[in-house]
Amino acid sequence: MAPSIPEIEYALQLVGPDEVILNRAKPVHRPGRHQILCRVEAAGLCFSDLKLMKQFTGHPRKSGVVSGIAPALLKEIPSYVPGDLPAVPGHEAVVRVCATGAGVRSYRVGERFLVQTDYRWLRTEAANAAFGYNFEGALQEYVLMDERVITSPEGESMMIPASERLSASAVALIEPWACVEDAYAEKQRRSLRPEGRMLVVAETGAAEVGMRSLLARHGRPGELTWVGARVPEALGVRAAAKRSLADLDKASCDDVVYFGASADTVEQLFAKLAPHGLLNLVLCGGRLGRKVTCPVGRVHYGGIRIVGTTGFDPLESMESIPDSGEVRPGARVHVVGAGGPMGVMHVIRALCAGVPGVTVFAADTDERRLEALSGLAAPLAEKHGASFKPYNPLQGAPEEEFDYVALMAPIPALVAQAVEQAAPGAIINIFAGIPADVTAELDLDRYIEQQQYFVGTSGSVLEDMKAVLAKVEGGRLDSNLSVAAISGLEGAAEGLRAMETRAVTGKIIVYPWCRGLGLVKLEELGQALPEVAEALENGVWNRRAEERLAQRFGYRPEPA
Repeated sequence: MAPSIPEIEYALQLVGPDEVILNRAKPVHRPGRHQILCRVEAAGLCFSDLKLMKQFTGHPRKSGVVSGIAPALLKEIPSYVPGDLPAVPGHEAVVRVCATGAGVRSYRVGERFLVQTDYRWLRTEAANAAFGYNFEGALQEYVLMDERVITSPEGESMMIPASERLSASAVALIEPWACVEDAYAEKQRRSLRPEGRMLVVAETGAAEVGMRSLLARHGRPGELTWVGARVPEALGVRAAAKRSLADLDKASCDDVVYFGASADTVEQLFAKLAPHGLLNLVLCGGRLGRKVTCPVGRVHYGGIRIVGTTGFDPLESMESIPDSGEVRPGARVHVVGAGGPMGVMHVIRALCAGVPGVTVFAADTDERRLEALSGLAAPLAEKHGASFKPYNPLQGAPEEEFDYVALMAPIPALVAQAVEQAAPGAIINIFAGIPADVTAELDLDRYIEQQQYFVGTSGSVLEDMKAVLAKVEGGRLDSNLSVAAISGLEGAAEGLRAMETRAVTGKIIVYPWCRGLGLVKLEELGQALPEVAEALENGVWNRRAEERLAQRFGYRPEPA
């Protein structure tokens, strides 16, 4: 190991549920043959870090890898920390390579990278492996990564080259901005899954005609299971007949089509949906007649989708599915929890996306957060020809139906409220990570009559990060607009607690090389670091301020 790399480092570690420590003597791992050691330039704190801290071994991404890589290789990686091993969180990161193993050919010392978090081909029991979860993350001074982990089966690296022109904070914040981007850009499945597993539940005589129409348009599934009256021979599809839903395995169906109007049946159908499954409710002129218990957490974490029609043709439901979760021209956009770190990003994106005629209603119960948001958003709205309307729902809500609802708080009741407030054809974005096993009582009659549509995504993909990076490098997006506080590792634990109590209105950037620096809000920077505060531009964090901070703490990056 090079002399400039120390033997020990500072690292924030999660050691149990709601137990966090600052380890001032964590060994710096030496890179093995296929490994790279990176110095962390900056890391953003995320609400997902807080969830990992609270759940620890209960988090689906903290469990062990069960497929995608040989178990023997995992044993060679000291930064692989599944189960109850101490975890280093931090997945919003920019790093610089400082040492490589003898077999590494794709990375050179001095190169700077934005880190993509999700290793989606490495599966755990309930999710996938990820940087900052079952592999150590960026809330430490140095982090070890293995080429065999950070390279996809298609040969794509999860390390994205980052420009030297950008501040470390701007690069680190691309990860959360990419999660926001994915929430809008994700393409929606508007057809049956090719060679998928289909379930048809026929409680009315309209099923035969409806299915003929659907299959004529979208083709035959790989497998078809039929519950109800006998399988119509005219469909020309071989099907397995079942007497009841109890005869089917859980999460066994990619497409479920229900002809009927029983709320009890609908509640049973959710359990049969596989991840990313589509439930098509064909009410055939009926009504469910009561609120339905729906697994709203699975929209975000499981990618399930729900569509429906009051008529008899399942094609009507399919045709109501939007191409993506993108905001449409003239939309009245309602961001619930707009003053929080992620809410600020959704507001900024809606105002700056170039969609004509957009009005953003920003709801938050914290007046302090609303005031801070307004200082950022109002000038952006004026610049981009959009409308911005902040409000506190405790003091009354606008009498509007919304075309787009983005939910920032993981509260099931807000999903139910969104269905009541959404306009015909509205998209309801369940962005907040409601746990997958959590349900809500929803008025699905209104949801179907209005042809509303739930979307929800978890994390981002490589293309999202590259798209956001291009926006930032091209000057079309300033990711630093969301920075509200900075700290060294000494202030990271306080930062996690500040997110929990909503004491900080935006994103917190941790600079591991700022030893001795606690949590400092930007509005308090003048007292703590006046020479750094002088470099802020209208109160906004920027590269010049970061350079002043580096001078103050003696940090000098070493480019390739």
